[in-house]
Amino acid sequence: MRQAWEIDLHPEDACGGPLDLHLSLEVDPRIMIGFEDKMLAIPEGDDPIEGFSFPLAFTWTLPPLRYPPDLLVLATDLAGIGGIELPLEVSAIDSFASVTDAPERSLTIISRIEVGLDRIYLGQEQMCDVLDTCHNVSIWLLDRSTIWLGDEL
Repeated sequence: MRQAWEIDLHPEDACGGPLDLHLSLEVDPRIMIGFEDKMLAIPEGDDPIEGFSFPLAFTWTLPPLRYPPDLLVLATDLAGIGGIELPLEVSAIDSFASVTDAPERSLTIISRIEVGLDRIYLGQEQMCDVLDTCHNVSIWLLDRSTIWLGDEL
């Protein structure tokens, strides 16, 4: 029995635009109960137990691209933006409408981070830096998407 909170976002500049950002947080009740049990077992005032976390995933998607980028170059460029606080994975799907058609490539960029319950409990989990980095990734992708879509030729 898991719960998931999902939000579809996009930068203000991308209203109706090609870029979608999907945010999802999975909450496993067993982890929450385990954390609560450990917290009840320690003396009041002690630091909370580490090692309990929930996965938070950011997923950017772009529609089929007319002029897709080189995936290795894209992954390298995005690694420089995401840094170590927001590791990014790049993947692509080639679709064929029919056997004789050229492939259409869609891009997906995923980042998975762990949100520590001990840091939330202490009020130390600051998501502002991560969300700012997500915004930077979104703007960077949005800026280049016009070239990849063939809108700026």
